[in-house]
Amino acid sequence: MIILENLTKVYPTVTAVDHISLTVKKGELFGFLGPNGAGKTTTIRMMAGLVQPTAGSAFIDGWNIVSHANAAKRITGYIPDRPFLYNKLTGREFLWFTGRLYGLKKDVVSRRIIPLLELFHMNDYVDELTESYSHGMKQRLVMASALIHKPRLLIVDEPMVGLDPKGARLVKKIFRELCAGGTTVFMSTHTLEIAEEMCDRIGIIQNGRMVAAGTMKSLREKTGAAGKKLEAVFFRLTGGDDVGEVIEALRF
Repeated sequence: MIILENLTKVYPTVTAVDHISLTVKKGELFGFLGPNGAGKTTTIRMMAGLVQPTAGSAFIDGWNIVSHANAAKRITGYIPDRPFLYNKLTGREFLWFTGRLYGLKKDVVSRRIIPLLELFHMNDYVDELTESYSHGMKQRLVMASALIHKPRLLIVDEPMVGLDPKGARLVKKIFRELCAGGTTVFMSTHTLEIAEEMCDRIGIIQNGRMVAAGTMKSLREKTGAAGKKLEAVFFRLTGGDDVGEVIEALRF
């Protein structure tokens, strides 16, 4: 479903993404991890067609995201880390806007809105202006809008931010059911426990480079962290946990 070949993004003062190559299969829930500034969001934005790569290629279900951008975007749903909504639209109007933007016919949009509202428990506030929504409500609406065209790939940047425990549990269930139905989910997150719990495979990026990718079993083997949590694997691959040193330095 996803093929990245030496994907690179260079800005005037920094190489944000440095020759990343990666393959993600259909129906896979892939976790994309890394420290702040590692290049996760830049990679995601290139995959979503929002940022042009400097070099390399990204393919979504065989479509080159640069030369066949519209075809690739048509089968992709994108959920950013900071939801953007039009404040003077209601939630229902935003779903209509998104559905029509994807080229869905009016009767199709009308049919698909109903189960999405029920799925995300939005019926009570869908006819209110989005400017009144909490962050969690906005996140639910953006997720619903990203699913309205039944994408084959869902790209998600920090999906659990701002969600209460009930909302987070709902999103986990939705992602697993989507993957079971053949949709690929590419998820970036800082919450290592969620990645370990949910993901079929995990990729770790640092300083713009992919340092490891695989199942939890293969990552443990690679780092000599048998029986350890993802947190231990992550720190071994990205430079270690210096919390102890910080605490010692603060003693005076």
